[in-house]
Formats: sequence, C-alpha cells, structure tokens
Amino acid sequence: MNVDIQHLMRAGTLSLPSLPPLSVYVHLPWCLKKCPYCDFNSHEMRQTDLPESAYLDAVCADVEASLPMVWGRQVHSVFIGGGTPSLFSAQGIARLISDIRARLNLVADCEITLEANPGTFETDRFHAFRHAGVNRLSIGVQSFNDKHLQALGRVHNGAQAFAAVQEAAKAFDTFNIDLMYALPSQSMTQLDEDLNTSLSLQPPHVSIYHLTVEPNTLFAKHPPSDLPVEDTAYDMLDRITEQTQAMGMQRYEVSAYAKPGHRCWHNTNYWQFGDYLGVGAGAHSKLSFAHRVVRMVKHRDPKLYMEKALGEGATASFEEVFREHLPFEFMLNALRLKEGFELHWFADRTGLPVSSIATALDKAQALGLLARDLHKVWPTERGFDMLSDVQALFLPT
Repeated sequence: MNVDIQHLMRAGTLSLPSLPPLSVYVHLPWCLKKCPYCDFNSHEMRQTDLPESAYLDAVCADVEASLPMVWGRQVHSVFIGGGTPSLFSAQGIARLISDIRARLNLVADCEITLEANPGTFETDRFHAFRHAGVNRLSIGVQSFNDKHLQALGRVHNGAQAFAAVQEAAKAFDTFNIDLMYALPSQSMTQLDEDLNTSLSLQPPHVSIYHLTVEPNTLFAKHPPSDLPVEDTAYDMLDRITEQTQAMGMQRYEVSAYAKPGHRCWHNTNYWQFGDYLGVGAGAHSKLSFAHRVVRMVKHRDPKLYMEKALGEGATASFEEVFREHLPFEFMLNALRLKEGFELHWFADRTGLPVSSIATALDKAQALGLLARDLHKVWPTERGFDMLSDVQALFLPT
C-alpha cells in the first residue's frame, strides 16, 4: 500500500500548533520458542535459520519509504523490540542502528533500547550490543523461579536470568528487568523472593506486569487453573510498590518503576501521546501532521513483510484517527502516568481545544478519580486503581 503524502499535508479538521517528539520502533519478530501467554507478533525460528541480512535489507527499505512522512524531524529514541532481538548478531544490530542513523536525524543523546532474553549465548553478546550503539537493555526475566519459568514456557532458568542481569549491569548504565506477577500457583512468599532477587541486583528500572490471558494465545485455549485470585493479585501489586519504593524507585507509570534519571524515554513518549514510526513486521505507527493524526500497521507475516518492503511498500493498513476518538486515545495513554499530564499537551497533541474534554474532566473530578489545577491533570490514588473507568469517561458519545 502506498501512502498519499500530499493528502497528509492538506488542510483538515484539526489544528496542531506543533508536532510532538518522535520515536522509532523496530520489530524483529523471531523467537526461539513462542511463550504460551504471548500475543505479540512473534514467530519461532532456530537461530541458524534467521534471515538476518535479508530482513535488515527490508527494514532499511521500510525506513527509506517512510522518510517523506517524517522529513526534518528529530528522533529522540529507538526501541528494538520483538520477538527476541538479541537473537540477531551484534554486527546485525550495529548495521541496523547505522542504517537508521544514516537516514534519520537522531539527537545526540538518543535513547537506543534493545530487548534481550537471558539465554546464555545472548548474554555473551551484551557487551557487543553496547559497542554496536545500544545504550539501554531490557531483559525479559519474568521470574527467577524455575517452576514459574517452566509454567510460562520460558527457555531460560533462574540462574541464567540472574547471570544475565549481572552481565547487563557491567555493560550498561541503564537497563530494565521485565518481571511478571500473579503467575500460576505463585504465593506472596514467592513474589517476595522474585522481588528480593531483582532488587538485590540494583536495577535502575523495573517493569512489572500482571499475567493476563490474552486472546489467540495458548493460555487462552488452555488457561492455567491455578492463577491467584483478584484480591491476592492486588495485594501483590501493593507489595511490589512498597518494595520498589523502599529501594529508591518511583512508580511513574502503571507498570514501570525507576530510580531518578532512569525513566524510559521511549515508553514515556508513548504515554505522553508522542509520535512513533514503526518499522518491521507488524509494527504500528502513530504520526502527527498539521491537520491530522494517522495510524499505520505494517504486514505481520515476516516473509510477506520482506517481499512488500522491497516492492510496493510494507504498509498493510492506514487510517486517520477520527476527531471524536482523539480524547479517548489521548487519555488511554496519558492517564497511565502517575504524575498525569500538562493540559497544554492535550491541545498540542490532538489539535483539539481543552474545552472538548471539560465535561468529562468535571465528572471524573466529581467522582474523585482525577485531580487538577490550572496547568495539570493527574489520577488520584482511587483513579489510578480504577484506570479503565476513568478512561471510559472520555469515550465518544
């Protein structure tokens, strides 16, 4: 599908006074094994079968085809996700970053994150990834408990996870540990063990996600029968917040905890309704123009994506975000931030006046779900616990 660049530049119903910050997301879709809870666009493949060079050719072509939509804009972060991007060689990652730098204007302190798994041969590459240009690593630990890792279908064990984080700390000033909680048969004591192990490694950033059973996953077909009940899951989240805070980490987003100076810029840009250009199989983009906000999705199947990227274009779908949907889309992101958002962000990033959300803001404040002053809006403690209810107030009527 070809995108009509001239149409994007025409007058429309919105009026954005300026364009938001821009990030780039690169999707590398292969894994050694598909986890039963995973609903991401990932595909099992042995490392020896990885079409690294051909895929990077396609990503490079995808970036080049996208250039007219982002001419002159600075890129503040690059996130290389998957799948398991650390299956790619350090030379491949170096080439990818070099190809992006040659075509896009990356700021001097651009945050470049690579997702990695704790497998032994991947851990051996951490220092090489740092030399390739990656300056932030996100390690998919999920748990240090071998029983829980087995239940989650992970290919590493707890000892490998511990060693991987130790190695990441040597190679990177900033890194993230991904953990999950409310796992099959997980007790509060076992959660404490995972937390204590994680925090003993002194990570500057931790992302902790509630295990959810997503459609079109193996867990959806064969759901675990021993997941903790909802009240226990809430207690686990309270424990996580207490323990991370005691270690000097702040919960700045629903699932993100960081020490000062180590918040993830890339994800924060998502939550602040910034722009992102997605390249790679199944990657999503959200891009703003003077009079419209658009979303695009690339072809999901890696083989088809490579063919299309090197041919008529990798875009599978393209749509403008309807004016009436923008308040909800903005709040779906911005209210995930513990500190909330500046009111001018709403007008700047949707092209709509703040008056368009005045009624919903008044209702949320009357219900004790949001608080605000002349400049800022933020969720209350109750609102943060009932986030879906708050966001629903901004749905189009």
